[in-house]
Amino acid sequence: MSEKPPDFRVEGHLLEVKKIGDSLGLILPKDLLARFKLKERDKLHVVEQTERGIKLSPYDPKRSKAVEFARRSFRKYAETYKALAK
Repeated sequence: MSEKPPDFRVEGHLLEVKKIGDSLGLILPKDLLARFKLKERDKLHVVEQTERGIKLSPYDPKRSKAVEFARRSFRKYAETYKALAK
């Protein structure tokens, strides 16, 4: 049997910070743009990850609003959430 070997992908891409006009930016490779269906002027949400760097994801205004609502709720009702977690 001649099975096709699994498609191993290297996780992640190496991106370089480059000067673009008077600013600095990242150039995303075509295959990455296609895979995530990103196009010019799309926005990306940046999440700082403790000791691991950053995470980029397509910006979704509805999700962003929901996350902010959850954060406010957790701050306001922190003691209640702690009690419920027990």
